[in-house]
Amino acid sequence: MFMKIDYPSVLLIYTGGTIGMIENPETGALENFNFDHLLKHVPELKRFNYRISSYQFDPPIDSSDMEPSLWAKIVKIINYNYDYFDGFVILHGTDTMSYTASALSFMLEGLNKPVILTGSQLPIGVLRTDGKENLLTSIEIATARHPGGRPFVPEVCIFFENHLMRGNRTTKINAEGFNAFRSYNCPSLAHAGIHIKYERHLIRRPDPTRPFQPHFLMNNHVIILTLFPGIRKEYVESVCRLNGVRGIILKTFGSGNAPQKPWLIKILRELVDRGVIIVNITQCSQGAVEMQRYGTGLQLLQAGVLNGHDSTVEGMVTKMMFLLGHDYKWEKITRLMNESIAGEITV
Repeated sequence: MFMKIDYPSVLLIYTGGTIGMIENPETGALENFNFDHLLKHVPELKRFNYRISSYQFDPPIDSSDMEPSLWAKIVKIINYNYDYFDGFVILHGTDTMSYTASALSFMLEGLNKPVILTGSQLPIGVLRTDGKENLLTSIEIATARHPGGRPFVPEVCIFFENHLMRGNRTTKINAEGFNAFRSYNCPSLAHAGIHIKYERHLIRRPDPTRPFQPHFLMNNHVIILTLFPGIRKEYVESVCRLNGVRGIILKTFGSGNAPQKPWLIKILRELVDRGVIIVNITQCSQGAVEMQRYGTGLQLLQAGVLNGHDSTVEGMVTKMMFLLGHDYKWEKITRLMNESIAGEITV
C-alpha cells in the first residue's frame, strides 16, 4: 500500500516586467522574452519539491500599460485555477505593482490562499539580479502551510528585498535600488533571512464563513488632485468638473489640510452635492489624515470630504474604483470608505 504524497503546488503568473527581460544587443533597450527562457535562468526551481505550473501573458506587458481590464484578467486566471493550487505568485513590473496588488486585494474577496507579487530591478539573466531570490522566496511563502494545511499568509502581498508586505499598503519608493518598496503605515508581515520569520499577529485571517468571491468590475472614472501652494481656481474647476467624474482622491498637506480658500471649499461642496465621492489622503509617506485636528482640515470635513485615514494613493485609487464599479449607493460607499475591507487602512 502506497501513501499519497501531497506536494505543495503553486501557479506562476508572468505578466511581464524587468524580471523577464533581456537587453537588445542593437539598441541596448530592455525587451520581454519568453517565460520559458526565464525558467532556464533559475535552475534552483527544480530543487523545490513542489508542483510548479505557469501561465504567461501573451504578449507580456510593460507594467506602465497595466489597467483594470488586465486586473480582471489576473482575477479570472486565479479564479479558474483556485481549487488546483495552494498559492499563486505573480511576476509583475515594479512601476505599477502596488496598484495591482491593491486592486487584487479588493477583487479577490474571501481569499484564503497566498497571492504573492514580486519582480526585480535587474533582469534575471544579469549576474547581480535581485530577481532570482525574490522569485524563489515568493514561491516558498506561497506554499508555506501550517501542519493542518492552513496557509501562513492567506492574503495579497508583495515580496521584495527580503520583506513581505501587505499589497495594499505598499508604494514604490526607489527607481534604482533593490529596496524598491515600502509599507510605511503597516509593518512587514515577514522577513526573509536565514529563515523566514512570519509576524503572525499581523497577518489577516480569512473569515471561514465567507466563501471566495472574485470580482471583475472596476470603474475608472476617478481622478487624483494634488494640492500645492498657489494652486489656481480655474485649473481645479476644469479638472473637477470633467464629465463623468465619479470620484476624486484629494492629496492634501500634513494631516489632511487644505488652503483656506472659499472657492476651493465651494467647488468641493458642489461636487459632493452632485454625488461625487471625494476622499482626503495625505501627501506624506507616513501618518494619517485627521481632519478634525486643524481648522484647515475641518473645513474639508464640513464640506463632505471623506477621511482616507492612512491609505496609500494606490490603495485608495483602487478601492474607489472597486466600490464605484459595483454601483453601490452613495451611503454605502461612504460607509465602506471608513472601514477596512482588505486591511488597507488602520481604523
